[in-house]
Amino acid sequence: MKDRFTRIAKELPSMLLIMLLPLLLGSTAAFPDGAPADTCVKQRQNQPNHGKARTQPAHTNPFEVVADAQSYHPGQQVSVVIYPHTQQSTVFRGFFLQARDAHSNEWIGEWVQSENTKTIPECSAITHSDNRDKLGAKLIWKAPQNKRGNVYFTGTVLQEYGTFWSDIVNKVQAEPQ
Repeated sequence: MKDRFTRIAKELPSMLLIMLLPLLLGSTAAFPDGAPADTCVKQRQNQPNHGKARTQPAHTNPFEVVADAQSYHPGQQVSVVIYPHTQQSTVFRGFFLQARDAHSNEWIGEWVQSENTKTIPECSAITHSDNRDKLGAKLIWKAPQNKRGNVYFTGTVLQEYGTFWSDIVNKVQAEPQ
Protein backbone atom coordinates (compact mmCIF):
# COMPACT_ATOMS: atom_id res chain seq x y z
CA MET A 1 0.00 0.00 0.00
CA LYS A 2 2.85 2.38 0.86
CA ASP A 3 4.49 1.76 -2.57
CA ARG A 4 1.23 2.52 -4.34
CA PHE A 5 0.81 5.76 -2.35
CA THR A 6 4.41 6.78 -3.16
CA ARG A 7 3.87 6.08 -6.88
CA ILE A 8 0.65 8.15 -6.93
CA ALA A 9 2.34 10.99 -5.05
CA LYS A 10 5.14 11.05 -7.63
CA GLU A 11 2.71 10.99 -10.59
CA LEU A 12 0.29 13.57 -9.13
CA PRO A 13 2.10 16.69 -10.46
CA SER A 14 2.10 15.23 -14.00
CA MET A 15 -1.55 14.25 -13.76
CA LEU A 16 -2.50 17.74 -12.49
CA LEU A 17 -0.55 19.37 -15.32
CA ILE A 18 -2.33 17.21 -17.90
CA MET A 19 -5.70 18.08 -16.35
CA LEU A 20 -4.95 21.82 -16.05
CA LEU A 21 -3.17 22.32 -19.38
CA PRO A 22 -6.37 22.79 -21.42
CA LEU A 23 -7.57 25.39 -18.92
CA LEU A 24 -4.27 27.24 -19.04
CA LEU A 25 -4.19 27.22 -22.84
CA GLY A 26 -7.82 28.28 -23.02
CA SER A 27 -7.22 31.34 -20.88
CA THR A 28 -4.25 32.35 -23.04
CA ALA A 29 -6.42 32.28 -26.15
CA ALA A 30 -9.04 34.47 -24.47
CA PHE A 31 -7.02 37.72 -24.47
CA PRO A 32 -8.66 40.55 -26.41
CA ASP A 33 -7.79 40.32 -30.06
CA GLY A 34 -10.64 42.14 -31.68
CA ALA A 35 -14.32 41.64 -32.15
CA PRO A 36 -15.64 38.26 -33.29
CA ALA A 37 -17.52 38.02 -36.60
CA ASP A 38 -20.86 37.58 -34.84
CA THR A 39 -20.59 41.17 -33.55
CA CYS A 40 -22.25 42.12 -36.84
CA VAL A 41 -25.44 40.24 -36.09
CA LYS A 42 -25.82 40.24 -32.31
CA GLN A 43 -28.78 41.90 -30.63
CA ARG A 44 -26.60 44.95 -29.90
CA GLN A 45 -24.94 45.11 -33.32
CA ASN A 46 -21.48 46.65 -33.61
CA GLN A 47 -21.10 46.80 -29.81
CA PRO A 48 -18.81 44.79 -27.56
CA ASN A 49 -20.35 42.07 -25.48
CA HIS A 50 -18.63 43.13 -22.26
CA GLY A 51 -21.01 41.97 -19.58
CA LYS A 52 -23.21 44.77 -18.27
CA ALA A 53 -21.08 47.56 -19.81
CA ARG A 54 -22.99 49.77 -22.24
CA THR A 55 -22.04 52.50 -24.66
CA GLN A 56 -21.14 55.90 -23.22
CA PRO A 57 -23.20 59.00 -24.13
CA ALA A 58 -22.29 60.34 -27.58
CA HIS A 59 -21.49 63.84 -26.28
CA THR A 60 -18.65 62.37 -24.14
CA ASN A 61 -16.92 60.65 -27.07
CA PRO A 62 -13.30 61.88 -27.27
CA PHE A 63 -12.64 60.20 -30.64
CA GLU A 64 -13.24 61.07 -34.29
CA VAL A 65 -13.73 58.69 -37.18
CA VAL A 66 -12.95 60.56 -40.39
CA ALA A 67 -13.07 59.33 -43.99
CA ASP A 68 -11.41 61.09 -46.90
CA ALA A 69 -14.46 60.53 -49.14
CA GLN A 70 -18.13 59.64 -48.94
CA SER A 71 -18.75 58.84 -52.58
CA TYR A 72 -16.91 56.01 -54.30
CA HIS A 73 -16.36 54.51 -57.73
CA PRO A 74 -15.49 50.88 -58.58
CA GLY A 75 -12.36 49.71 -56.78
CA GLN A 76 -11.63 53.08 -55.15
CA GLN A 77 -9.74 53.07 -51.87
CA VAL A 78 -11.00 55.32 -49.07
CA SER A 79 -8.83 56.19 -46.08
CA VAL A 80 -10.54 56.14 -42.68
CA VAL A 81 -8.75 57.36 -39.55
CA ILE A 82 -9.57 57.13 -35.85
CA TYR A 83 -7.98 59.64 -33.51
CA PRO A 84 -8.73 61.70 -30.39
CA HIS A 85 -10.37 65.05 -31.19
CA THR A 86 -9.21 66.67 -27.97
CA GLN A 87 -5.82 68.24 -27.33
CA GLN A 88 -5.08 65.49 -24.84
CA SER A 89 -3.36 62.32 -26.02
CA THR A 90 -6.34 60.12 -25.28
CA VAL A 91 -5.61 56.51 -26.15
CA PHE A 92 -7.97 53.74 -27.15
CA ARG A 93 -7.52 49.99 -27.09
CA GLY A 94 -9.92 48.74 -29.69
CA PHE A 95 -12.31 49.50 -32.51
CA PHE A 96 -14.87 47.88 -34.74
CA LEU A 97 -15.89 49.64 -37.95
CA GLN A 98 -18.28 48.59 -40.65
CA ALA A 99 -18.75 50.00 -44.14
CA ARG A 100 -22.35 50.54 -45.24
CA ASP A 101 -24.00 51.76 -48.40
CA ALA A 102 -25.57 55.16 -47.63
CA HIS A 103 -28.66 54.38 -49.75
CA SER A 104 -29.47 50.76 -48.84
CA ASN A 105 -27.65 50.50 -45.48
CA GLU A 106 -26.20 47.17 -46.66
CA TRP A 107 -22.69 46.02 -45.80
CA ILE A 108 -20.45 46.95 -48.70
CA GLY A 109 -16.88 46.64 -49.93
CA GLU A 110 -13.91 45.25 -48.09
CA TRP A 111 -11.15 46.44 -45.80
CA VAL A 112 -7.44 46.13 -46.48
CA GLN A 113 -5.90 44.23 -43.59
CA SER A 114 -2.92 46.02 -42.09
CA GLU A 115 -0.68 45.61 -39.08
CA ASN A 116 -2.66 45.19 -35.85
CA THR A 117 -6.00 44.78 -37.62
CA LYS A 118 -8.30 41.89 -38.43
CA THR A 119 -10.91 42.03 -41.19
CA ILE A 120 -14.35 40.49 -40.95
CA PRO A 121 -15.35 40.10 -44.61
CA GLU A 122 -18.73 38.55 -43.76
CA CYS A 123 -20.02 42.00 -42.82
CA SER A 124 -17.55 44.48 -44.36
CA ALA A 125 -15.94 45.16 -40.97
CA ILE A 126 -12.49 45.68 -39.50
CA THR A 127 -11.33 45.43 -35.89
CA HIS A 128 -8.17 45.64 -33.81
CA SER A 129 -6.03 42.53 -33.38
CA ASP A 130 -4.41 43.47 -30.06
CA ASN A 131 -5.42 45.38 -26.96
CA ARG A 132 -2.43 47.72 -26.74
CA ASP A 133 -2.93 51.46 -26.32
CA LYS A 134 -3.39 53.29 -29.63
CA LEU A 135 -3.11 57.00 -30.33
CA GLY A 136 -4.77 56.52 -33.70
CA ALA A 137 -5.47 54.10 -36.51
CA LYS A 138 -5.36 54.54 -40.28
CA LEU A 139 -7.52 52.08 -42.18
CA ILE A 140 -8.15 51.53 -45.88
CA TRP A 141 -11.54 50.51 -47.27
CA LYS A 142 -11.89 49.26 -50.84
CA ALA A 143 -15.08 49.85 -52.80
CA PRO A 144 -16.71 47.00 -54.73
CA GLN A 145 -15.49 46.53 -58.32
CA ASN A 146 -18.96 46.76 -59.86
CA LYS A 147 -20.66 49.65 -58.10
CA ARG A 148 -20.52 53.36 -57.39
CA GLY A 149 -22.39 55.32 -54.75
CA ASN A 150 -22.03 56.71 -51.25
CA VAL A 151 -20.61 54.96 -48.21
CA TYR A 152 -20.51 55.65 -44.50
CA PHE A 153 -18.55 53.99 -41.73
CA THR A 154 -20.08 53.14 -38.37
CA GLY A 155 -19.04 51.26 -35.28
CA THR A 156 -17.38 51.41 -31.88
CA VAL A 157 -14.20 52.81 -30.36
CA LEU A 158 -13.21 51.19 -27.07
CA GLN A 159 -11.08 53.05 -24.55
CA GLU A 160 -11.05 50.19 -22.07
CA TYR A 161 -13.14 47.12 -21.29
CA GLY A 162 -16.12 48.97 -19.81
CA THR A 163 -15.69 52.32 -21.55
CA PHE A 164 -16.66 52.51 -25.20
CA TRP A 165 -18.69 54.59 -27.66
CA SER A 166 -20.89 52.83 -30.19
CA ASP A 167 -23.01 53.86 -33.15
CA ILE A 168 -20.32 56.33 -34.16
CA VAL A 169 -20.74 57.55 -37.74
CA ASN A 170 -17.77 58.92 -39.60
CA LYS A 171 -17.25 62.51 -40.59
CA VAL A 172 -15.89 63.34 -44.02
CA GLN A 173 -12.63 65.23 -44.33
CA ALA A 174 -13.19 68.72 -45.69
CA GLU A 175 -11.92 69.34 -49.19
CA PRO A 176 -8.95 71.71 -49.33
CA GLN A 177 -10.03 75.21 -50.36
